[in-house]
Formats: sequence, structure tokens, C-alpha cells
Amino acid sequence: MLQTHISADPAAPLARRNPVAKIGAALLPLLALLVSVDPVTSTLLLAAALASVPAWGLRWRGLVRRLWPLGLAVAMVALGNAVFTDRKGGETLLDLGPLLVTTESLAAGAVAGLRVAAIALPGVLAVLTIDPVDLADALVQQLRVPPRFAYGSLAAFRLAPLTAAEWEVLGRSRRARGLGGDRNPFAAASVLAGRLFALLVGAVRRGTQLAAAMDARGFDSTAQRTSARRQAFARADAALVAGSVALTAAAVTLAVVTGAWNPVLG
Repeated sequence: MLQTHISADPAAPLARRNPVAKIGAALLPLLALLVSVDPVTSTLLLAAALASVPAWGLRWRGLVRRLWPLGLAVAMVALGNAVFTDRKGGETLLDLGPLLVTTESLAAGAVAGLRVAAIALPGVLAVLTIDPVDLADALVQQLRVPPRFAYGSLAAFRLAPLTAAEWEVLGRSRRARGLGGDRNPFAAASVLAGRLFALLVGAVRRGTQLAAAMDARGFDSTAQRTSARRQAFARADAALVAGSVALTAAAVTLAVVTGAWNPVLG
């Protein structure tokens, strides 16, 4: 859905990089953020991701309009941690019986929200600028992923809109038969179960047909396959991954030096 509504400039410096390099560059900050919960690492990596948006060929207006669920999730994570954390020191900001918010709990919630945003945004930027076909080709050529798995996943991704459309058709057909407007929760659950079962049957049939079609095209063969579309891993792609490593290392080092480093396991 995001790729359908957000268009990226394919000539942008980061948008034209190899899909494997993009995924690797987005994965490295995620690993560092999963290890520690501190404001320094999260803030620096999030600021770097925000500053790189123009280099991905994305427009701020479209990005903000389509990523509001991510902003809502970040806000809910921050609010939930501010309310339910056991760190209640500092000045009291809100005291409603069991609901207590202090400056320390608010800071803990803000750090949690920053961490979630810093984890999600690099991956979102990478995914929005990756063509699924290019990704499948890069996985086969650079990471030596089996073609049957890579292109099978690509085919499944292509079938996702068809599954969504079939879900809507099933709902309309049941409403046409008078089965969709019952306010009884038990009847609604029964209708939902039938709708899910029909969708599952259709998905299994399409999967079987797709598997037979792929086998007929030689995807089950162990022979060496050639690629019609070459995905080169150039120096610029290596520089993107190296830049991500350097940025992540700098953020972690600064967090350790300032004493903000807070490992999860510690």
C-alpha cells in the first residue's frame, strides 16, 4: 500500500542503490537499538534517517501523509511507557490515583518512543525505494538465496492485492445474502470464520497453481540458472553499508562516552 501511494525518484542517490545494500544499511542501526535503550543513540540515528529522506528521492508531504500510523504508534508507545513505567521519580506532572506521570516517567516514555521511531524509519525508507523484482534478483545474485524461494516470495507479494480484493468480494457476497449485518457477536464471529475459511481455500488453490507453474518453468531444478536482470553491487553500495556502520558506531560510542548507554540485558 505504501509503495502504491508514494513515488520515489529512481535517480536519487540512495534510491538507485542495490536492494541488498539498502536492507543491510537499515539493519545495522536496528541491531544497535535493540541492544540498548538510551536517548543518545536513538536521537542520532533518527536524526540521520530524517536528514537522509531527500537522498532517497521521497517527498516530505507524501511521506508524512502515508506514515501517520507510524507516528501514532510511536506516540502510543511513548504514552504507555510514561504511564506504566516503574520510574516515577522527579516532579509530579499528573496524579489521578493509579495514573501517575512524573518528569522521570515522561522522559522514559520519550526515550521509548524515540527508540521505536529510530528502529522503524530506516527500514521504511529502504522498503519504499525497493522494487520487489529488483529485490528478488539481488537476493539470488548477491546473497545466493535459492531462486525458488526468492521468486516464490515475489509471486506471493504480487498476489497480496488479489487476496485483499477477494476479501472484499467475500464480504459483499455475504452481505448480499443477508449474513453481514447481524449485531449478534456470536453470529458475526461465525460469519467471520466462514469468510476466513473461504479466503484460505482460495489462497491454497492459487498457491497450488502457482507452485505447478513455477515447477513447469524449471524453478525446482538444481541446475545453475542465469539471470536476465543483473543487480550489480558497486562501490557506492559498499559505501552505503560502510556509512551505516560508521554512523552506528559513532552513535554507540557517543552514548558510551556520555554515560547514556543503557544495555537491555544489563
